[in-house]
Parts: sequence; C-alpha cells; structure tokens
Amino acid sequence: MAGSMRVRAKEKNGIVTVKALITHPMETGLRKDSDGNIIPAHFIQEVTATVGDKVVFTANWGTGVSKNPYLSFKYKGSKGDIVTLNWTDNDGHSDSLEAEVK
Repeated sequence: MAGSMRVRAKEKNGIVTVKALITHPMETGLRKDSDGNIIPAHFIQEVTATVGDKVVFTANWGTGVSKNPYLSFKYKGSKGDIVTLNWTDNDGHSDSLEAEVK
C-alpha cells in the first residue's frame, strides 16, 4: 500500500507537532457486502514514529478506528529532524514515510 500516507511535521518552541493522514479501509469484519457476505477484517494494528533510533510515538489500533485515520502527536524536537512514520496491518501490509520537521 505504498503512498498511503501524508505527513506534516512542524516545530514551535522546541515542540514538534506531527500530523498524518493514512489511507486504509479499516474494515471491522462485521460488515456485509451487497450480496450478504461478510467483509473480512482489515485494519491497522500498529503505528510507530521514530526520530533517528528513538521511538517518539507508538499506537496499537483495532477495529474501532475509522477508515482513512488521521492522527496527531507531539514530541520534544527541533527543525531538521527526520520523522519516520510506519504502520502495519493485520494482513501483513505495511507502509513507511519520512518527513522533515519544518
């Protein structure tokens, strides 16, 4: 699912705010299609953000997160940092994207 994320990171007074939009269906496994067949569960399980070798954010998600999730978090950092955001879903798909802090 390459290209599934948009990430923006901005620093102000030593605090970096990271905002991300992830394109993903986030199916619960409880819905049915038009023929009455259950749509299999397909959701992001883990999201992590690193700066260098330091993990600055981790989230463990389940079926309660909406389609195309938006997330925002803050950490102590500076302009020029490279933030790497990764996600992995229950089907083994994953994506990663780097963003420079402005």
